Amino acid sequence: MNYETKVDLSDTTGENLLLDDGEAETARVRKKRLLIALAVAVGFGAVAVFMLSGGDDPSAFAPDTEQSAPKITVLAPGATTIEGIISATGTIAPRREMPVGVVGEGGRVVSVRVEPGDWVGAGQVLAVIDRSVQNQQAASQSAQLSVAQADADLAQANLDRASQLVERGFISQADIDRLTATRDAATARVAVARAQLAERQARNAQLNIVAPAAGLVLSRNVEPGQVVGGASGVLFSIARGGEMEVMARVGEAELGVIPVGAMGRVTPVGTTKTFTCEIWQKLPVIDMDTRQGTARCAMAYDPALRPGGFASVELSSGTVVAPRLPESAILSDEQGSYVYIVGENNAVVRRPVTIGQISNAGIIIADGLDGSEQVVLRAGGFLTEGETIRPVVQGAGDNAATSG
Repeated sequence: MNYETKVDLSDTTGENLLLDDGEAETARVRKKRLLIALAVAVGFGAVAVFMLSGGDDPSAFAPDTEQSAPKITVLAPGATTIEGIISATGTIAPRREMPVGVVGEGGRVVSVRVEPGDWVGAGQVLAVIDRSVQNQQAASQSAQLSVAQADADLAQANLDRASQLVERGFISQADIDRLTATRDAATARVAVARAQLAERQARNAQLNIVAPAAGLVLSRNVEPGQVVGGASGVLFSIARGGEMEVMARVGEAELGVIPVGAMGRVTPVGTTKTFTCEIWQKLPVIDMDTRQGTARCAMAYDPALRPGGFASVELSSGTVVAPRLPESAILSDEQGSYVYIVGENNAVVRRPVTIGQISNAGIIIADGLDGSEQVVLRAGGFLTEGETIRPVVQGAGDNAATSG
């Protein structure tokens, strides 16, 4: 018997020689699928290698340090013209306070005619002191003046008659001289009596306590029935013309840059109302303990201004040209205030700064920046000097929104 056996000559392994026709076919299919899968995997691998390598550049397999650096928002603040404002606190007081007390000999107070908060005119009577005794003394002086005047009139009449008789030889010239001296003495006694009466009347007038000038009554320290005199102290306090001022306490250095005539805004504690004031004087003395000086800022009268009250003050110190940054960009430590700026190769660099005016709009950088630098806006506390970052520039127009 003759048997025919099919042999796949492409199978160099000779494995199919031991298999029948069905098993050989199955093996070929499996092997083909394996080869196709392997080819696909190799192709994908080659494409991936090409893409990662960026072509033929083998350095692409190195780690991308720039992509791994953190994104940090930075700001180039520029330099703007800013109105210099110095914030301070102070006490409201009358600009010219006039203390009023007893001028004359004093006595028992009969009546008090004003209350705190009243407006008075110059010479207006504030309180009246009993003058019953002084009135009798004035009456006595007036009577003495009348007696002296009568004596002077009689002496003048005697002199006139004697002058007519001396021409006829009945009276000597010596008698005329004596009568003339008597007349002159009587006339002098009239002048003395008149002066004494005027003095008594002036003293009586001083028993009335009067306002030395027009103004606002601030305090009253006397009541009817009280006995007052020269040692009684201040009975009334008056703000001349009702003018007020705020005694602003500012630092020694800041006081030097505030000019006389500068304007300011005053907000008394307990109210949202703001008043305009003008600096009219800077006191020459600096407090040795606080290193602060006083700027006196005058204001017109307003019922909301109460002497002795506390107030916040914003004083104008002229204009400055400087960068302004939000608070989040400024850091501080034992060495002082500083910011981080972007240096070469996007490495952060510490830059010491001097802080100027502080306001709701931001913080003025008085020294250390010219405004062209890229300043780290936030997260500066998480960075170290020399660290590489990926800066994301924020527009200068966004500064106000960030600093609010």
